[in-house]
Amino acid sequence: MRTTTLGSGGPEVGVVGLGCMGMTWAYDPNGRDDSTSVEVIRAALDLGSTLIDTADIYGPYDNEELVGKALAGEFRERAVLATKVGLVPGTGGARIGNDGRPEHVRRSIDDSLRRLGTDHVDLYQLHRVDPAVPIEETWGALAEAVRAGKALRIGLSEVTVEQIERARAVHPVASVQSELSLWTRDALDEVLPYTEEHGIAFLPFSPLGRGFLTGRFASAEDIPADDWRSNLPRFQADALAANLALVEKVKEIAARHGATPAQVALAWVLAQGRYVVPIPGTKTPKYLADNAGSADVRLTAADLAELDALPPAVGSRY
Repeated sequence: MRTTTLGSGGPEVGVVGLGCMGMTWAYDPNGRDDSTSVEVIRAALDLGSTLIDTADIYGPYDNEELVGKALAGEFRERAVLATKVGLVPGTGGARIGNDGRPEHVRRSIDDSLRRLGTDHVDLYQLHRVDPAVPIEETWGALAEAVRAGKALRIGLSEVTVEQIERARAVHPVASVQSELSLWTRDALDEVLPYTEEHGIAFLPFSPLGRGFLTGRFASAEDIPADDWRSNLPRFQADALAANLALVEKVKEIAARHGATPAQVALAWVLAQGRYVVPIPGTKTPKYLADNAGSADVRLTAADLAELDALPPAVGSRY
């Protein structure tokens, strides 16, 4: 796989990474298979997808344990390992809450390292900004992890340009992770241009529209009832039917290139910037190889123009 760097001064990584959330959380929970997921993570390294992304909230906690198992021994040296902090299991009926307190960050990095079975992570990310805690305080605690050697660099997730600038005033920002795909293009307006200008890596999560852009879902009935996506607005029957027009255009361009829809959708994301490293998630060897193959798909200017002209997705993200 061709490579880039994690921002202007970061380590070399494959241009397509691997998001591990769905291996233990949110998507198709009855399809969990830890043995296969371990194989997928290790196969990703063989394919050149060296950026491996997890978070303490995934599970919660057991996703980091799974990734730690997969990267035990020599596999750890081959991976650029990323995890996140700042989201916590909710209370009072809430599924997820925020915790950006410095004491939480200090405690969480040690817990993450223990679960991951390593003495440092290559990238430690603030999963979401806690509205109750100034970002400078939270970011300062992440910077402490760098000074202690527990994290080599730190990044942000789902932030505004203003928040990036406030963080940068405290400590360099290595990466920004946000949703980006053909059906979620908000980051193209301000955040992605800012990261490109300042040599900050941009890590798109859900670059395949939570699997929708692969063509797997022809109707709402195709989504398991206990799958998190069944509750999302874009996967409701009317919205999903309207959004199939996006998939049809992706399929049309894929046929021209002898590629899959997933590869075209990812190739469009890759074309958005030098330091853009999408992290599609999968727990299936077939889809892993499919995603990695997107690095070899070169869309023409005409292809990109057609994809850029697609209408926005029907339905909100959450």
